[in-house]
Amino acid sequence: MSARLGEVVASAGDQVRSLNAEAIAVSRSLTLFDAEHDSRRAGPGAIFACIRGVNADGHDYAEAVAGAGVAALLVDHELDLAIPQIVVGDVRQAVGPVAARIHGEPSESLAVVGVTGTNGKTTTVRMVSSVATILGQACHEIGTLTGERTTPEATDLQRILATARDDGQDLVAMEVSSHALDLHRVAGTRFRVAAFTNLGVDHLDHHGDLEAYFAAKARLFEPELSDLAVIDVRSEAGERMRQTASIPVVAIDDELVEILELGPQQSRFRWRGAEVRLPLGGAFNIANAALAAEIMVALGSEPSIVAEGLAALPTVPGRFEQVDAGQPFAVIVDYAHTPDGLEAVLDAARAVTKRSLVVVFGAGGDRDQGKRPAMGQVARQFADRVVVTSDNPRGEDPKAIIDAVLSGMDRPPDLIEPDRRMAIRHAFAAARDGDVVLIAGKGHEMTQTVGADVLEFDDRAVARDELRRLGGATS
Repeated sequence: MSARLGEVVASAGDQVRSLNAEAIAVSRSLTLFDAEHDSRRAGPGAIFACIRGVNADGHDYAEAVAGAGVAALLVDHELDLAIPQIVVGDVRQAVGPVAARIHGEPSESLAVVGVTGTNGKTTTVRMVSSVATILGQACHEIGTLTGERTTPEATDLQRILATARDDGQDLVAMEVSSHALDLHRVAGTRFRVAAFTNLGVDHLDHHGDLEAYFAAKARLFEPELSDLAVIDVRSEAGERMRQTASIPVVAIDDELVEILELGPQQSRFRWRGAEVRLPLGGAFNIANAALAAEIMVALGSEPSIVAEGLAALPTVPGRFEQVDAGQPFAVIVDYAHTPDGLEAVLDAARAVTKRSLVVVFGAGGDRDQGKRPAMGQVARQFADRVVVTSDNPRGEDPKAIIDAVLSGMDRPPDLIEPDRRMAIRHAFAAARDGDVVLIAGKGHEMTQTVGADVLEFDDRAVARDELRRLGGATS
């Protein structure tokens, strides 16, 4: 796909402030084939978006990309360069619609589903994708399990959507993070269905407070972005989101969903009057499944067929995922890394615990520091034995992070072990028949970032290694 410069200018709407002389001269003749925000990838035929970031300003790279042959620049002030320039009020707000226009408005040709919320986005998106595939629909998935960012930058997102369209996909299911909404990454994308899971404490290092965090999420439920909302209203935040949304809402409540049975690997619930057998444990997975089911119904699928699709769901990597090496106790790995997420997973693990519930967890470095004491409080309150360790300390001192976690506890943990492998080893060594050991925080991740080093570390693989070391393997 491509677009003339004049068409691109029109797509930016009221963000446009002016065009430089070079842009005016070629507005009807210059054809653009791509939009790019990364100077390392910008080349001939592209418009380069000079985005102001936390650590770098794209305007500083304009001269270099002009030398590399880019066709035009998207800027917030005119630069002293002889290259077509579109001057806009906010490059971040303008680049999504610009990229969408260049790629032929790909979201208009797809059924795009966006899922936002503190916890459950990844699982819900994977469920939508899996059910769609089971029902014979070609679905592309975008999120934590598929890319570097939960939600790609606007230029990347429009390129991905265009590829999905050109490849004949019917549906795109994607996670929409609060960062993405706040930074306009999904501007230019049309969502057929927007869904809300829940709201907890997370990303306050970026948003500042819960009110701003909620407001960022709420942007997805405005007519400028989405046609229809599916919202789990069984929480105060969910009910508030229903009242805040300015588009039609399908509400998920206790009348729609009734839990019948909870197990470590499967559960049963009643939805729309039909019994659904879900091959996943945990009440939170039932909530995610109900959300995914209503999304699929909103897209035109028959409820009975959707229920059959839910019954055939595969395991979601790192989400209440069991590690079984023949040991007499259960081991569960989960991505829970917020107070609410940790509480939900501990609650689900408690339901399948016959003896003692053990949790191994930490808190990430260079991220929202306010949630660390709350995670310590939740762990101490809901687990029988608590092991505190490191979880991607990044540029921070692991001991300082651990101290912050401990500050939220009313009594000391059973073990403090910064070495995550050793922490898991000790937890397994003390576990007994009927116990459940929950390893929380990293889930599907396969690396551990310590300082500038990115080390190979997968909780699931390490758990298997340590179980074999204990002699728990059957083969």
